[in-house]
Amino acid sequence: MALLLNTHFHLAIDSLRRNRGRTFLSALGIAIGVASIVLILSLTGGINQLISANSDRNNADLILVRPLTGKNTTENIIDEFTSNNQFTKSSLTLDDVKTIGKIKTVAAVSPIASSSNAIKIGNRTVQSINIVATNPDFINVASLHLKNGQFLDSSIRKNVAVLGYDIAMQQFGGTESLAKTFSYNGQNFLVVGVLEKIDDPVNYNGVNLDDSIIIDIDFASTFESSIQIQQIDVRAENTDSVTKITESIHKQLSEAKNGDQSFSIITSAEDMHPAGSLLSIVSGMLTLVASISLVVGGIGIMNIMLVSVSERTREIGIRKSVGASSGNILLQFLFESIILSITGGIFGFVLGYIGAFVISLMTPFAPHISWQIVGITSAVSFTVGILFGIYPAIKAANKDPITSLKYYH
Repeated sequence: MALLLNTHFHLAIDSLRRNRGRTFLSALGIAIGVASIVLILSLTGGINQLISANSDRNNADLILVRPLTGKNTTENIIDEFTSNNQFTKSSLTLDDVKTIGKIKTVAAVSPIASSSNAIKIGNRTVQSINIVATNPDFINVASLHLKNGQFLDSSIRKNVAVLGYDIAMQQFGGTESLAKTFSYNGQNFLVVGVLEKIDDPVNYNGVNLDDSIIIDIDFASTFESSIQIQQIDVRAENTDSVTKITESIHKQLSEAKNGDQSFSIITSAEDMHPAGSLLSIVSGMLTLVASISLVVGGIGIMNIMLVSVSERTREIGIRKSVGASSGNILLQFLFESIILSITGGIFGFVLGYIGAFVISLMTPFAPHISWQIVGITSAVSFTVGILFGIYPAIKAANKDPITSLKYYH
């Protein structure tokens, strides 16, 4: 049996070599499809690794409370992630923050209300500045470090602000920006601190703090018509108390809201960033689209194999006349289809990772390489070879030897 399979393999290789141009074009169709799938899986895998690393790093004692919109899971994820003003109808309030803060073993709790607005620096108006309203505990909850100055402090004046590193460099002339002023929504603010560079745009808060201005949420509530809290970060005193705190938050918020449970509670064991769920949806959709090119490539293989069967009709007749069975003929042509598909899959795998590496040079994440992706691409290539090669192989195996011997091409 092994000798027979080896013979089929070499016959298939010889046949493909005799038509190198046709073989290359057929394999190219598969290569493009496989490269697309590898590119998508490696890049989304890299993003997921970045998100997971962020969620796991120093966050074992972190609990997140987020509002629900009342939509189904997919609609909720897309709406939350793509909206310019996320959770515009948030169910979370400052009273909820106070309720959570009273729970035993809660070390710190901070609300986050983020919006994009214009600010005025001197006579200059700057559009689309990210304003993050929170409380003094946020520096500990988010494990932030100051480059200069201090963080928000309820014991000093309320109309103060802390600058992210990038916005301090770009809009305020550098990290030595203390005592500079700006106005936002008709209120004057004094800069009292500048954060160290975080360089972590993908994080569980969904906010790039390097490019944000942080203000006090209690003060913001005095001039904002309604503060929309997008998230409440809760830091437990220790990791052992996370489960108990989570249960207490659920119970006490439900009671405070008269049974309304329009909120979700997330721990480090779950996907903390809303991008994670959305990414899975988008990745699945893109992979499905990329699979279409595989179908096109498979049809190309089928077409080439049918042409090959037609051209080699006399060869099939000769082989059958000297004892080759229909099964032998079927395996020979099926081997050609599988080899053609796998060859395209190998080239596609390499091209996909080269493309992912080039793209990663312009992004903050590296392409993800795993045996799972290798297994998926191998299985896909093998399956395409069989599915689109079986019909030409059956057609070749069913040819009548007498009729085939009379055929001249």
